Amino acid sequence: MEINATLIGQLITFAILVWFIMKYVWPPITKAMAEREKKIAAGLEAADRSQRELEHAEHKALSIIREAKLEASHIVEQAHKRFAQIVDEAKESARIEGERILGLAQDEIAREVHQAKEALRKQLATLAVAGAEKIIKRNLDASAQTALLDEIVSEI
Repeated sequence: MEINATLIGQLITFAILVWFIMKYVWPPITKAMAEREKKIAAGLEAADRSQRELEHAEHKALSIIREAKLEASHIVEQAHKRFAQIVDEAKESARIEGERILGLAQDEIAREVHQAKEALRKQLATLAVAGAEKIIKRNLDASAQTALLDEIVSEI
């Protein structure tokens, strides 16, 4: 193999080309590759972070749903208790109203019984006077008869 001027010229041209590429072309390419690597790393980190946030949000949503179900069950339980309380209050007020009505009816019955007894006493007194008048065969005047009736009523 012969080393001639063409080979040396090619080596010098190649060396200048390598130097030119290393000086002016290679740094922007490596800089662009480094920036691209940083962007990819940032994108991967953002994807991991968003995945963690998604999992955290899902756990938070599940806990909120559990709390809402628990609160709903408490509200339903309180509604059942309030319903039972309202029913008991209604029964108690109905019982009290029934006792009041029963008391009023008993008072009315007692009044009517008393009036009936008074009417019977007056009729009995009238019959007694009429019977006594027939027995005695004497005719009493109206004022004496009224006085006699009042006396008999007071004795009965």
